[in-house]
Amino acid sequence: MDTSRIALVIDSCTDVPPADVERYGMYVVPLQVNYERESFLDKVPITPQQVYDRFSEEIPTTSTPTPAIAREVLQRVVDDGYEQAVIVTISSGLSATCELMRSITVGMPELDCCIVDTKNIGMGAGLVALAVARRLADGATLDDLRRDSERIVESTKVFFCVDTLEYLHKGGRIGNVTYAVGSLLDMRPVITCNEKGVYCTVAKAKGRRQSLKKAMRCAEEAAARYPRCTMAVVNGDAAAEAAEVKHELEQRVHNVDAWYEGQISPVLVVHTGPGLIGIGVCGA
Repeated sequence: MDTSRIALVIDSCTDVPPADVERYGMYVVPLQVNYERESFLDKVPITPQQVYDRFSEEIPTTSTPTPAIAREVLQRVVDDGYEQAVIVTISSGLSATCELMRSITVGMPELDCCIVDTKNIGMGAGLVALAVARRLADGATLDDLRRDSERIVESTKVFFCVDTLEYLHKGGRIGNVTYAVGSLLDMRPVITCNEKGVYCTVAKAKGRRQSLKKAMRCAEEAAARYPRCTMAVVNGDAAAEAAEVKHELEQRVHNVDAWYEGQISPVLVVHTGPGLIGIGVCGA
């Protein structure tokens, strides 16, 4: 068996810049954006901007990949000659996608798989996928990744600010009281994923600018734990603000080997609304 040929599979909410998906030959399993009359594969025929543009008419729902599509992508991996794969997914605490991929692989004994539950979302999960991609490019085996993946996950954090609590509330991610008090007082949470991979608030601030400052401080503290790290600044319809945040962080954090940036996936747009800024740190 040629163990040097290991496929890397991600889901579409594991946000990796398109150029890096192509560079590392990643296979992408799309989640779904569902409107009343039609459904779209995440990132395939629908863009984040199209979701924003339709918010005034309808706020869609989202769902995990269909088993048929997940199986189709993994079958493509097999057809391309791979016998081994690393599958990197968003947090099992936020989505059933990880469990779906696990169940599909059980029925595909011809593909030896290592499944990495990132306990993270968006670019947080994306930074894990990129760390795995770099390890594979350096010649890591599947057993290496089975040993290393937990350390990679533990060394990766994302901190994000939303411009409105409305979409987190509608998606059931925050309760009525948090939504009502936060909206009334303009209190903005800085949100991350905890060790179980579910959303938690790490800081609160009054107003947009203060919440971004606190998110930057959280990211700066996370980066300081490692000799070297990679960082990402992503946005949801807030590119100019994201550029300012990245510029500010570049002046303050000096142990960064690589920076990533870009838009969040359409599925994540549904849950956060316009105006999201996310800062990711990976020490692996």
